[in-house]
Amino acid sequence: MTHLALIIRHQTRPGLRDDVRRVWEAHLAPAVDANPGHLAYFYCFDDNDPDAISAFQVYDSIESSQQFLETDAYAGYLRDVEPLLSGPPQVTSLTPVWAKQS
Repeated sequence: MTHLALIIRHQTRPGLRDDVRRVWEAHLAPAVDANPGHLAYFYCFDDNDPDAISAFQVYDSIESSQQFLETDAYAGYLRDVEPLLSGPPQVTSLTPVWAKQS
């Protein structure tokens, strides 16, 4: 398995989690949905922190992940979301070694 998995955790400014979600839905949801390099993507609210969002995503390769970061959709997302975040995201890079396939 040569896939790349990422867990990205965002901390929003207080009370702005729904605003961040709207920015994500406007820019990234359609781009991820149309991107064949994304094999899986989960956008999640933290049940214990009202200002935290985590995204879990699996790419078919490291190259696909880098290509996605160069898209206009990602640039637009960054432009609109950065003022709503308390700082840069925490990014954990993972190498999947087993996955349940449905």
